[in-house]
Amino acid sequence: MITICLHGAESTGKSVLAARLAERFGAVWVPEYGRTYCEEKGTDLTMADLLAIAEGQAMANQAALAAHPRLVLHDTDQLMTAAWAEMLFGEVPAALMAYPKADHYLLFAADTPWVDDGTRFFGKGPLRTRFAALAEEMLHRAKVPFTRIEGDWAAREAAAVAAIQARLAVTM
Repeated sequence: MITICLHGAESTGKSVLAARLAERFGAVWVPEYGRTYCEEKGTDLTMADLLAIAEGQAMANQAALAAHPRLVLHDTDQLMTAAWAEMLFGEVPAALMAYPKADHYLLFAADTPWVDDGTRFFGKGPLRTRFAALAEEMLHRAKVPFTRIEGDWAAREAAAVAAIQARLAVTM
């Protein structure tokens, strides 16, 4: 079983591409729990909310893994929640870094137009740049392997497909 996590700033195509990749590869896709949480409870987040989001994501991830599929695509994981914690509160609780990690991460660049969907925070210039940098920093802190995904939508999809195919080839 291989786990791939889509990671990066808001509005970079992760969720849309995760669904397409899951269909293409016959993978199990675990949606972003934080989106559901914010839609239900609002976006005035506290650290306790971020920890609850991390735990909800962990439960969804574990449920997907229980079926032992060949490939699981995580729309996000706790390393992205760690970036949120750093951005919002200037600290990362150790608990966020302690969750299991994916086998490989796809780091989406913030080089696409930002779209406000009602749950997004950091769309303007320096805030988006800082949030994207923090997302990458969490991957370095966790010492996990990742592939950069950037460019237009077609380039993103092609790069993501190539990265997943390469990872699958290693395990065959």
